[in-house]
Amino acid sequence: SIIEAGATPEDVARRFGLTVRFVEGRLRLAALAPCVFEALAEGTITLDMAKAYGAISDVERQAHVYAELQEAWYQITPDTIRRMVLDATVRGSDPRAVLVGRDAYLAAGGRIERELFDDDTSESWIDVALLEDLAQKAMEEAAEKAAIEYGLAWVCPTLGNYVSHDLIEGLGRLPCEPAPMTEQEAQELGELEADYDRVAAILEDKDSDEDDVAKAEEELVAINRAMRDLTDRPPVLADELKAEAGAFIVLSRNGEPTLVPQFYTETEVIADEGVVEAIEESGAAKPKGSSLSQRLLDELAMQRRDILAIHLANDPALALDFMVFTFADADGHDWRARKASTLVGSVASGPVTGFEAKDAPASAALAEFAGSLDESWRAGTSDVERFARFRALSDEARSAWLGHVVARTLVASLACEGERLVPMHEALGSLLEIETAHWWRPTASNYFDRVAKARTLEALDAAGGPELVGRYAASKKAELASAAERIFSGNFIGEPDVKERAQAWVPPIMRFTDANVPANLEEAASIDEEADETVSDDAIDEIAEQAA
Repeated sequence: SIIEAGATPEDVARRFGLTVRFVEGRLRLAALAPCVFEALAEGTITLDMAKAYGAISDVERQAHVYAELQEAWYQITPDTIRRMVLDATVRGSDPRAVLVGRDAYLAAGGRIERELFDDDTSESWIDVALLEDLAQKAMEEAAEKAAIEYGLAWVCPTLGNYVSHDLIEGLGRLPCEPAPMTEQEAQELGELEADYDRVAAILEDKDSDEDDVAKAEEELVAINRAMRDLTDRPPVLADELKAEAGAFIVLSRNGEPTLVPQFYTETEVIADEGVVEAIEESGAAKPKGSSLSQRLLDELAMQRRDILAIHLANDPALALDFMVFTFADADGHDWRARKASTLVGSVASGPVTGFEAKDAPASAALAEFAGSLDESWRAGTSDVERFARFRALSDEARSAWLGHVVARTLVASLACEGERLVPMHEALGSLLEIETAHWWRPTASNYFDRVAKARTLEALDAAGGPELVGRYAASKKAELASAAERIFSGNFIGEPDVKERAQAWVPPIMRFTDANVPANLEEAASIDEEADETVSDDAIDEIAEQAA
């Protein structure tokens, strides 16, 4: 063959006008275990199944899984094969195992191996394909119940813990709004807001006892959580849309079927006799498909899509323009309009509703940046016209839009262990060499008033040592917070080295650390561990948004 003669995949790709990835994929298929390759040649397994076996290059593992599945009486899917070749066994704590249950798995003939110190969560479940089949059936039952409960046309189950892009390809999103509150819930929210004001008054009172302040901070944490439980409501769908609406049910990490609160509709326009009639737009005539079957039209559409895709993949400049335009144009996109791709670049919502760090330099700079964008292209009446106008912008203007649409997708994060840690943010911050102190300064309102007094004294110690701490150790919390704001802004009389350290200081959780050195997070982690006692949930969330 050409490869055996010394040609590289790149050489083959150039010679036959293919992508390197396509050639490499076909080479992987050619290197399958002989039993798998023969089954593919005979049509015993599909191409997708063969690709699943090729998820690893270990032909012995491929052959072992193939032999294991020959006597299977249940349905085998490419996903089942892929998971089996990648995972020889499944732990008892695996979401699929939790969903099915130990008794049901054993009753179906499943085998379990235990080492000396294994328990129900660490034991090994050997028959992965059987487990997959039982889990899939359980998810299908859960999907049927969910469709009836929510009055949906369909609910599609997946054993993944999220809805992948291939599942929603070709589907249109339906609009939905959060469920309205009942009178009782509205009353509860009002009472919680009154409690919040009452407790917050204790924190704002300069003469409040430290014990009362600590107790008030704990109460605020509980009140905030209760308010979130009432206000964070899943979206609901209008009754008139339910007849055509569908959703997906995923398997959560704790093994529970969970309906994803986003609804979709199929976009094909189906006429009588099972065929599709192409919709003609005014102006240019379009060829009709009334003489072609639905299946043929679908297959032709997919092949035409691939032709467009390979050309777009080889024109990165056009692909970049299309991606940026799609993200930007989504702001005013009509949900009923046919989408050109599955690209989604939604604006990330912060954990604190309605919060804006108006006085923070970074927030002001972002607002100014957004205001400077050239939006002349939005005047186009269709996405085709808007895209043409967008491409006509200068390189500088399009580059600004690229930065804008990507930057606004960032989620809120902090450099601390736990749910706020996003290692990729640390990597980006390191690449950008970000100095947080140049963009964010701790003030009374955004930090010192909302942490324990000891935390503020620790910050003073980092800047000026015991001498600086001694000056303010006896101050009440409000006075201390005001003094700390002045000191860390550099607006005080002191030694040059003390002022320099004060102006460079930020809480460890606000720094951008080296993502490859976990030890750098130890100091921040110690702060995060004490957060429940020293910092309110809102303060942590607001700091995270400012860091983002």
